[in-house]
Amino acid sequence: MNTRPKALEILRAVGRLPDDRIDLAETALALAALDRPEAGFEPYHQHLAELAAEVADMSGRPLTLAQRVEVLRHVLADRHGYHGDTETYEDMQNANLMRVIDRRRGLPVALGILYIHAARAQGWEIVGLNFPGHFLMRLDHDGERVILDPFNQGEPKEPRALRELLKQTAGLDAELTPEHYATVSNREVLLRLQNNLKLRHLRNDRADKAAEVVENMLLFAPDHPGLWREAGLLNAHSGNLSAAIRAFETFMDLGSRLGASSQLLHQTATLVQQLRTRLN
Repeated sequence: MNTRPKALEILRAVGRLPDDRIDLAETALALAALDRPEAGFEPYHQHLAELAAEVADMSGRPLTLAQRVEVLRHVLADRHGYHGDTETYEDMQNANLMRVIDRRRGLPVALGILYIHAARAQGWEIVGLNFPGHFLMRLDHDGERVILDPFNQGEPKEPRALRELLKQTAGLDAELTPEHYATVSNREVLLRLQNNLKLRHLRNDRADKAAEVVENMLLFAPDHPGLWREAGLLNAHSGNLSAAIRAFETFMDLGSRLGASSQLLHQTATLVQQLRTRLN
């Protein structure tokens, strides 16, 4: 069995969807299958359905916000054992949703996708937040809201704890601002998941593998000009000059329509000229 063709089909379809119709868990599984094409989707679909069903079983009556939090934590953390991988945090498996489900541990954003899936299956309002260095979620209900940390068993985070977490990830001088509480789109959650893989490949001096990750990101975010420029830079660094030129040209086309600076467009055009010279 090779699930790669199916995974590519799913990701290209997601690239044509409006953001609010993106199924985070389904898309994350398709991304995972690109690295594990021998693994079938069905066991993971069954597990996602099981998580949603178990939360539903405990939600047969109207629940307060605090009770919804406890149900999510009980199902995902207590019953299924999901937790952050503090021992091998840099392991690439932690950003692959299939392996996260297999191992019951992973990065904050991968675990967050599971919490979001289980909550949204009930119609609950839950979103990811633009918190730097550590993915967090916000659950809203009946005029109340709470911020949850999927890496720490869905633990609610008060402002003081958030401030301490920010200083750990962004430096001792960092302070909370409204930007840190801003919500992120479904595509941004998925981009954040894949950025973890890209950065790990770059730290291992594998620009070619990082370029592959960016090209996979472009399947579900084809209108993201910054990604096209990044794909150009990574492919150029890896010596894949034709791919670099195509990516830069796509960036210039998108960027000119979406308001990229004239300076950046000019710099990119110069890069394309230089790459064409190297090809000839």
